[in-house]
Amino acid sequence: MSQNQDNARLRLGIDLGGTKIAGIVLDGEDQVRAERRVDTPESGYNATLEAIIDLVMALENEVGAQGLRLGVGTPGSVLPATGRLRNANSQCLNGRTLGADLERALAREVRLANDADCLALSEARDGAAADHRNVFGVILGTGVGGGVVIDGQLITGRNGLAGEWGHTCLPWATAAEVRQPPRCWCGLDSCLEAWISGPGMTADHVRRGGYNIPAQAIVERAEAGERLAGATLKAWLQRVARSMAMIVNILDPEVIVVGGGLSQIRWLYSEVPKIWAQHAFAEHIDTPLVAAAHGDASGVRGAARLWPLEG
Repeated sequence: MSQNQDNARLRLGIDLGGTKIAGIVLDGEDQVRAERRVDTPESGYNATLEAIIDLVMALENEVGAQGLRLGVGTPGSVLPATGRLRNANSQCLNGRTLGADLERALAREVRLANDADCLALSEARDGAAADHRNVFGVILGTGVGGGVVIDGQLITGRNGLAGEWGHTCLPWATAAEVRQPPRCWCGLDSCLEAWISGPGMTADHVRRGGYNIPAQAIVERAEAGERLAGATLKAWLQRVARSMAMIVNILDPEVIVVGGGLSQIRWLYSEVPKIWAQHAFAEHIDTPLVAAAHGDASGVRGAARLWPLEG
């Protein structure tokens, strides 16, 4: 294969996160040819746009190829009618035409997808869900998201909302949860993101009388035997299980694969399947719940895979 043919099979992916922007170049065999990451600017949309452009140019210079096909994973989703981003917890992105702005600056077509969609696509292609046809991908971290891949194809839906799991209401809420529902940043009460994200776990710990500490510190204290932290972790696992049981009832995926910072909580994989069986509408549920094989690189790999291979 000639150098030009090889370059034609390169795909560049960007994962736009709240704290970092990751970039990757995959070749025709899905091998990594270059990868970099930079901090996400704190000064707003224009600085974020420039950071993405600079990262794309740096990666292209590294592999010696220009004009590569570009996919971008973002928080939130694109409104099909306008091309504007909506529902991003990085709120400087909301209402912005990120795809069109990048296309204008880089003089090429750009494909955008939700970051959880990108994770699901990556894991369905060659990750923890590679042997399954019907895949639900989950991000549990600063935010909560979901993505659906069926027969290797990303499902986005008529309104671009397929898999938008984080902004559904906590199912089978207890009386206490109904009385004191947390307000989500989106303006609604009791969204899953307000309950089972990392900040959601922290907020629940504070409501119980605990310190305002990160989710990972709560888990560490729970594992060390602290009763209050243990109660917070147990409640979080219960809520995650109920939330996933809702997905099992609606989609009945062959596998649920989890990414994001909270995917590292080991109790997730042993305890949640025990609990969700109490809520899923069947006598026996054997859905595998697995961690993303590519870890925090799943999103950026999926972004590159928004483009098919050529040649």
